[in-house]
Amino acid sequence: MTPIERRASIGLAGIYGLRMLGLFIILPIFALYAEQLPGGESHFLIGVALGAYGLTQAILQIPAGWLSDRYGRKPVIIVGLLLFAAGSFIAASADDIYWIIAGRVIQGAGAINAAVMALTADLTREEHRTKAMALIGMTIGVTFSLSMVLSPILYRLIGMSGMFALVGILAFVSIAVVIWFIPRPAITRFHSDTEANTGKLKEVLHNADLLRMDFGVFTLHAILMSVFMQVPFILRADGLDAQHQWQVYLPVMLIAFALMVPPIIIAEKKAKMKQVFMLAIGLAAVAQLGILFFQHSVWGVALSLLVFFTAFNVLEATQPSIVSKIAPLAAKGTAMGVFSSVQFLGAFFGSAMGGLLMQFYGGNAVLVFAVFMLLLWLWVASSMRPPQALMTKMYHLPELDETAASTLRQSLAQLRGVREVLVLANEQVACLKVEMSGFDEDAVEQRVKRRA
Repeated sequence: MTPIERRASIGLAGIYGLRMLGLFIILPIFALYAEQLPGGESHFLIGVALGAYGLTQAILQIPAGWLSDRYGRKPVIIVGLLLFAAGSFIAASADDIYWIIAGRVIQGAGAINAAVMALTADLTREEHRTKAMALIGMTIGVTFSLSMVLSPILYRLIGMSGMFALVGILAFVSIAVVIWFIPRPAITRFHSDTEANTGKLKEVLHNADLLRMDFGVFTLHAILMSVFMQVPFILRADGLDAQHQWQVYLPVMLIAFALMVPPIIIAEKKAKMKQVFMLAIGLAAVAQLGILFFQHSVWGVALSLLVFFTAFNVLEATQPSIVSKIAPLAAKGTAMGVFSSVQFLGAFFGSAMGGLLMQFYGGNAVLVFAVFMLLLWLWVASSMRPPQALMTKMYHLPELDETAASTLRQSLAQLRGVREVLVLANEQVACLKVEMSGFDEDAVEQRVKRRA
């Protein structure tokens, strides 16, 4: 990467991470805090408040990406961060559950994910874009784990209002980073690999393999949010109040982060993606049963959470990889956009449903719901075709007319190890799906350079 590419990648990953920190950091303790508020006697309203950001995020994420094509990446990101800050300060000053819900809805309206991805694509060359996206992905994973540990500690030090206010301040820090640290792109253009295309939505929504993945990420994040509607109460009943629950989350998240690595390596390097994927879903279901049956023991709950978050981390890392492998190259950005939107929709559904079940049927019903959803997902996933051991390679092209682009596409498609080719003259890029072994990269580079 050039210095500008490194600067852009690190800065945008930081912005993405700070924003996700603001969404994640309240999860472990919010339900315990909210029950003390006027209106907090309704677990359903607590669930709505916890997941409300997901609803507006799901609705507005793709449209915000389209707006960034028309009005510029930075203006859309800055407006999104301002909305996020406004929602945070509204929640910080809230004195009942209803204002918390309003604040969370406005937080979610700051849907900058698609615009950040598009700006990343604007500022990185095709051959380095995967690295930049991977850095953003790793930042999200680290941010989530960090949030689980920091949440109870910050709650003890500054309270929930202070946490919301801190998140709002971090949003303004992110705006400063956007204005003064992130480079301004020389050219802003549509990127098929990172942005949703309305013309490809029908194709994506009729692809059975992609729909399985959408159902999976919906379920995973629904279960994640339902966990935080129930587990904080279980830990409190076992003698750990909100301020000390970090003593469970810290070792659990550290160990789970380490345990996720071997299965991911096996899945990618040994072409065992489906086997690892199915095993992780099964372990997540076992973990929910563990919480149900061992809920009166802190050690039992902690061990069950360790199994769950290990499975969660594996699934969170492998699902985007699978979507990338199975999505047609021309619809990859659209597939990822739908996948991400469904993820946030699942977060809203899981927290709202968790609260509804707690209110009318008790906490154990939430765990039974989680097991049912995971078993349903296991059944849906069982019919998926094992993803092929493929990776995506991208190459920058000079200006080409459509005839030259077609000739290049045919030439690249004939090379050993190439499974799919997309040459986009208007985006000046060639995208290839290639076998992870047996791919002749030198031959591709020679033919691309010949066109230069």
